[in-house]
Amino acid sequence: MTSDTFLKGKTAVITGGTRGIGLAIAKGLASHGCSVVICGRSQKPVDEAVAAIRDTANGGSKVAGMPADVSNYESVVEFFRYADDELGGIDIVVNNAGIGIFKKTSELTVEDWRQTIGLNLDGVFYVTKEALGRFQKQSGGGYLFQISSLAAKNPFAGGAAYNASKFGLNGFSEALMLDHRQDNVRVTSIMPGSVSTEFSPGGSTKGADWKIAPEDISDIVLSLLRLPGRTLVSRVEVRPAKPPKA
Repeated sequence: MTSDTFLKGKTAVITGGTRGIGLAIAKGLASHGCSVVICGRSQKPVDEAVAAIRDTANGGSKVAGMPADVSNYESVVEFFRYADDELGGIDIVVNNAGIGIFKKTSELTVEDWRQTIGLNLDGVFYVTKEALGRFQKQSGGGYLFQISSLAAKNPFAGGAAYNASKFGLNGFSEALMLDHRQDNVRVTSIMPGSVSTEFSPGGSTKGADWKIAPEDISDIVLSLLRLPGRTLVSRVEVRPAKPPKA
């Protein structure tokens, strides 16, 4: 356990925090003294993730979580009320919850499209809207991390819905940054390539020797949080250093 508690007294909300990138970020923040509230789709994974995060927590970090569907605005409102009660204030928000449905455009159903846009784009707006209302009441503002993807700039066959959601996420995030940079709100989009998680084709073990580790994304978030408030890295592209040769 690290003794560096540079985030002690800070608080964070993380969507999709029960596994993969979200869980790694939650653990990283808690290990440096940040109190964390996560959400996931159902109670059991949330409970398991909270226990795992508490094992890494340092500096008196508080850790809590609840199930929430971020594609539903009322659910997001309830989640933020819960976070208010648990944390008393919110400094950092990580929009990580997402879904990938990969089919040829002609094979995508209307429900496939709605699920993808609903979680990957609408959900980010709902969470951001709740976060901004709280940041604007705080003189210190806040920091929003949007977990995007290299698919936000590189279309691929079978990715019509996913590409659209991530292209939209990047456009939304950059406009958001311009809207609120004078309000002490910092916004960073992190765009990973292949990450060794359950989200990746083949699961978390296939390609683990060359793919980005979720902890690498957590380290990037921590590095950005160490920067002085005068400096903003608005977009980070992250790719495996040495993928297999085609």
